[in-house]
Amino acid sequence: MKETVLYVIDLIRHMDRHLAELSATMGGWLYGLLALIIFAETGLIVTPFLPGDSLLFAVGALIAIPESGLSFPLMLVILLAAAIFGDAVNYAAGRAIGPKVFKSETSWLLNKKHLLKAQKFYEKYGGKAIFLARFVPIVRTFAPFVAGIGKMNYGKFWAYNITGAVCWVFSFLWAGYLFGNMPFVKTYFHWVIIGIIVVSLVPIAIEWYLAKREAAAEKKNGPTATSEPEA
Repeated sequence: MKETVLYVIDLIRHMDRHLAELSATMGGWLYGLLALIIFAETGLIVTPFLPGDSLLFAVGALIAIPESGLSFPLMLVILLAAAIFGDAVNYAAGRAIGPKVFKSETSWLLNKKHLLKAQKFYEKYGGKAIFLARFVPIVRTFAPFVAGIGKMNYGKFWAYNITGAVCWVFSFLWAGYLFGNMPFVKTYFHWVIIGIIVVSLVPIAIEWYLAKREAAAEKKNGPTATSEPEA
């Protein structure tokens, strides 16, 4: 177990090096592996821990190296398809099985608290949650599932799903492509990756703080009326 944790930490810290090694050994198969990771993070509620943001940035940096032989347009299309299809599968699962799988109060993965957090996020932002959640780790995995439970309008879901995927995948790939091989970034790549992870968690920290403040205010002054979320 300890060795696995250490390997995962090393994988995240030196993602650029590991991706370069995979590119050298796997060749074109790397497209499929990366698509599988992005699909799993967005489409399977049991894998919210996968590194979506940092992975996209690292892949963009790798593409910028001519020796990698990777194509930016092809990678963009493949990862876009994986992200869009992942959310679609997650939404369909939410409609089909609902909250039945979230029964445990103690499970690390299928925990009711995760579902309730995503439900609150969805209730606050309505349909836009599908777009916004793309940029929030963990919530990104659960938001489409909750949208399926709430039977969000199918056409509207697809609109937010596609636009969110395009903005998310393109922005991180392009940022990695432009800045990933700058001398400073290459020297401190592990810190950049950690920084991306920390920045990605900022929205969750803000939501937690606002929720605590709102709860304190309601306890002091009584509950306030809230507007209905967008369908």
